[in-house]
Amino acid sequence: MTLNKINAVMMKAALLDVNQPVEVKEIELPEPGDREVRIKVLAAALNHRDVWMQKGMYPGTKENIVTGSDGCGIIDAVGDGVDQGFKGKKAVINPSLNWGDDERAQGAEFKILGNPDQGTLAEYIVVPFENVHPVPDHLDASEAAALPLAGLTAYRALMTRAGITKDDRVLINGIGGGVALIGMQMALAWESEVHVTSSSPEKREKALQMGAASAIDYRDEGWGKKASKDLGGFDVILDGASGPGFNELLDALNPGGRIAIYGRTAGPLPELQSAKIFYKQASILGSTMGSSAEFIGMLDLV
Repeated sequence: MTLNKINAVMMKAALLDVNQPVEVKEIELPEPGDREVRIKVLAAALNHRDVWMQKGMYPGTKENIVTGSDGCGIIDAVGDGVDQGFKGKKAVINPSLNWGDDERAQGAEFKILGNPDQGTLAEYIVVPFENVHPVPDHLDASEAAALPLAGLTAYRALMTRAGITKDDRVLINGIGGGVALIGMQMALAWESEVHVTSSSPEKREKALQMGAASAIDYRDEGWGKKASKDLGGFDVILDGASGPGFNELLDALNPGGRIAIYGRTAGPLPELQSAKIFYKQASILGSTMGSSAEFIGMLDLV
């Protein structure tokens, strides 16, 4: 070990090792570079992304890296090009790095905080200054830390890609997941009529208590056609499952409707009934994370 290493300031961090328990170890305290800030983490959040990486099921996963995409904390050091006045400010981190100049889609340099770059499950983290934002006043550190990845994903999928309006009847598929839950809250705040699906009676009941107009058990055979008949169908559907139940979503979709897909927790799409897509003039919209402008828009909505 070199003298510099011996004298290095250390911090605790949770390191990812695929198919092994996450271990808390001591690693060197990072220093901010040009246009970067170091944040003393007050709270960090877990996502299902972290689970997929730990299981070795997430593309491009690097081992022995600090995991975690979401965090909130206090700016404690700034690099060159950043005003010293930002030290001591409370900030929430946008985990969408290097989106690029095209709002339509992320660029070739895009990546998500927490792999391959060091993530938030540590005492300190260094991030680009452009990726830190003031915390909404009514949120504490834990609430703010749980917001970024799921909130940004839901915001882009619903607001940008699907373009929901107050007149849309919205279905949130698989309520209980992080993106689905914040998506429901966003659609309700947008004053859309919101419905949900879940296989869990407890989650369906909780969604109704939070303002959902109805809650459907997606295990019921033919629920899509029944929802179309009994509830009037849906203009916008938010889906993170994909999988064999996707054709039920097509049955539940109204003519001219939009399905925004952000994940595939139930597996790949089945053989699609293409006639339903073109006859209904349906739009199937892929969506991943979001741009800096959308992160700001998400915080404004919150």
